[in-house]
Amino acid sequence: MAFGSFNPQRQPSMMSDINVTPMVDVMLVLLVIFILAAPMFTHAVKLDLPRAESAPSQPQLDTVSIAIDAAGGVFWNGDAVDEEALAERMGGAAKLDPQPELQLRADKSTRYEVVAQVMSAAQSRGLTKLGFVTDPAREK
Repeated sequence: MAFGSFNPQRQPSMMSDINVTPMVDVMLVLLVIFILAAPMFTHAVKLDLPRAESAPSQPQLDTVSIAIDAAGGVFWNGDAVDEEALAERMGGAAKLDPQPELQLRADKSTRYEVVAQVMSAAQSRGLTKLGFVTDPAREK
């Protein structure tokens, strides 16, 4: 790579090489800064916290099991209910504090229309916690 020439007839051309020396200098300075600053980020204060013995208190969440059989029959915690009784029980459950979680168990051959009606009834009564319960897949 020649920067000059002894031929006066030749036109000077533009230099197209990238000078990486300044970039390497900047990167080395940044590396030194990070090496010096890294121990400051990991500094921790050692504290001896007081210890107390108590039983963990976990609130027992109430759950309501709603089952739908293949024929479209609806069961509230194992008791067969019709639409009016279901709406009444859902309204009562919505007023509880905290609201119970509805666990919806539907037979695999249940029409989706029945499941959608139960979900719609729960939403219209103000119940917000709804979970679907399934059986785990069996390995063959």
